[in-house]
Amino acid sequence: MFSHINPEHYEQQLSAKQQDMATLFAELKIPDFELYRSAPLHYRQRAEFRVWHDGDDLYYIMFDQKSKQKYKVEHFPVASKLVNQLMSALLATIHDQQTLRERLFQVDFLTTLSGEAVISLLYHKQLNEEWQQQALWLKKQLSAICPVNIIGRAKKQKLILEQDYVTEVLTVGDKQYKYQQVENSFTQPNAKVNEQMLLWAQQATNNKGGDLVELYCGNGNFSIALAQNFDRVLGTEISKTSVKSAQTNIADNNIDNIDIIRMSSEEFSQAMNGERQFRRLENFDLTSYNYETVLVDPPRAGLDPDSVELVSRFNDIIYISCNPETLKDNLKTLVKTHRIVKTALFDQFPYTHHIETGVILTRR
Repeated sequence: MFSHINPEHYEQQLSAKQQDMATLFAELKIPDFELYRSAPLHYRQRAEFRVWHDGDDLYYIMFDQKSKQKYKVEHFPVASKLVNQLMSALLATIHDQQTLRERLFQVDFLTTLSGEAVISLLYHKQLNEEWQQQALWLKKQLSAICPVNIIGRAKKQKLILEQDYVTEVLTVGDKQYKYQQVENSFTQPNAKVNEQMLLWAQQATNNKGGDLVELYCGNGNFSIALAQNFDRVLGTEISKTSVKSAQTNIADNNIDNIDIIRMSSEEFSQAMNGERQFRRLENFDLTSYNYETVLVDPPRAGLDPDSVELVSRFNDIIYISCNPETLKDNLKTLVKTHRIVKTALFDQFPYTHHIETGVILTRR
C-alpha cells in the first residue's frame, strides 16, 4: 500500500508539485515560490487506523480510497517514530485483554515533537468501570515509551484518562513556543513544516508594528509566533475548544498583547461593518485597533466574498492556504487592490497532491 512512499522519489514529487503550482498561478504573474521541504519519512504527528478482528487476531487496517480495498498496516512510514512505536505496543498489550479489545473499531494517535501522546480508543459498546480500570493499566504500560494519556470513545461517551491534550514545543528561529493540542481538534499534522511556516511568516513581518488581526486563528498557532512583531494581535476563531486552547497557550508563553474572540470570519466582518451587535464583543473596542495587517488561514473552501472584502481593507495580507484552487480564486479579487510580494510552498503532505501555500500581499 505504501510503495509510493519512497524517500528516493521525494525530490521528484516535490518538483512536480512546484511545476503544477507555477502553472496554476501563471496568469497572476506572481513571484517565484520559495520552497520548504518536509522530512521524507516520519513527518506526521497524528494518524488514525481502523481495527480489524480476525478470530483471536486483531490488527490495523487502512482502506484504499479508490478501490476501497482494505490493507493490513503493521507500520506507517509517514507517521512519527513515536506513533509507530505506540502502534505495535498497543496491540501487543491489549491482545489478551478482552475488555479493552472487544468491539474496538478504531485507534487515533496524536503525538508531538516534545515526546507526548494521546491515544483515542473508539468502541461499538458502552464503556464501564471495568474498562476504565483496564485503560488505566494500559496507560501505565504504554507510559514506559513516553508520557501517554488514553481516551475512550463510544456513542455519547468520552472517558478521559487523565487529560485529552498534549503539549507541543515548536522551535521558531531562536525561540521555543508551547502549544496545547487537544484530541480531535485541528492542529498542523507536519510539525517540522509548521515550524518553517511560522518562521517564514515571522521573518516576513519582522518589526512590522501596528496591529495584526488573524481570522481562523485556531489554537493560536500563528498569533503566538507573530505577536512579537506587532503592537497588538486580535484573533478570531469559531471553535470553543480551539479558543480555550489559544487562551491557555497565550498564558503558557507569557504573551500579553493577544486577545481572542470566539466568532467566525463572517461574524467579524458583520461586526466591523456595524451590521450586527455581538454580546461577545462587549469588552472589545474594535475601533481602537490600528488595522495594518491581517492573517488568514481558512479551510479548504477559502474565503467567502464578505471575508475577501474585509481583508482587502488591510494594508498587508498574509494568506496561508491548504487549497491552491480556492486561493487562486481569492487572489483574482485581491490583486485588484494589492500586489503579491512574496510566495512560498510548504510541503506538509509529501507523496500526495496536497500542498500548503503562503502568499503575502501589500496594498498598491
